[in-house]
Amino acid sequence: MPFAQLVLGSPGAGKSTYCDGMHQFLSAIGRACSVVNLDPANENANYPKAIDIRSIAKLEDIMARDRLGPNGGILYALEELEHNIDWLEEGLKELGDDYVIFDCPGQVELYTHHSSLRNIFLRLQKLGYRLVVVHLSDSFCLTQPSLYISNLLLSLRAMLQMDLPHINVLSKIDKVASYDPLPFNLDFYTDVQDVSYLMPYLEEESPLRVGPF
Repeated sequence: MPFAQLVLGSPGAGKSTYCDGMHQFLSAIGRACSVVNLDPANENANYPKAIDIRSIAKLEDIMARDRLGPNGGILYALEELEHNIDWLEEGLKELGDDYVIFDCPGQVELYTHHSSLRNIFLRLQKLGYRLVVVHLSDSFCLTQPSLYISNLLLSLRAMLQMDLPHINVLSKIDKVASYDPLPFNLDFYTDVQDVSYLMPYLEEESPLRVGPF
């Protein structure tokens, strides 16, 4: 029974970098693995692409042909993949029992309310894959309470939408030392402890009144 990671996260969170690093790590420990690119805009990834959505749907071609913007083009490409799921299934069969890492697009609509990505994942389950979502959030979100709370809500919505085992990961954590000191230690944020403690800092962040009137 093959295993797979579904790597989600906002644009710039480091999804492709994570996929490249995970591919290198698994290869180094002798685990056969492959990376599947599901981002039609991702043409310069460092990892070898075992399967690439750009073989059937390139963002720039969709935008030019259908006069769509980047977001609309990516949604269209994932709908196209859903309608051509047999192409993806055939490619995955050739990978055998490889541990598969899926590099997903960063458009949040795809994992908050749009159905195509979820339907694709459901088909993967029917193929026998044991799936886990790895949801990346840029650690910069820790620097502002509003960003942190927004990321919590986004992650929660993705958990509800995908309905799969879900791991939240703070990416670019090495950069935290270069930010202004955080009001709480890292455990406060990773364990999602009582967010009411953030209220005074949220009030400082915004000139608007926060809290009950």
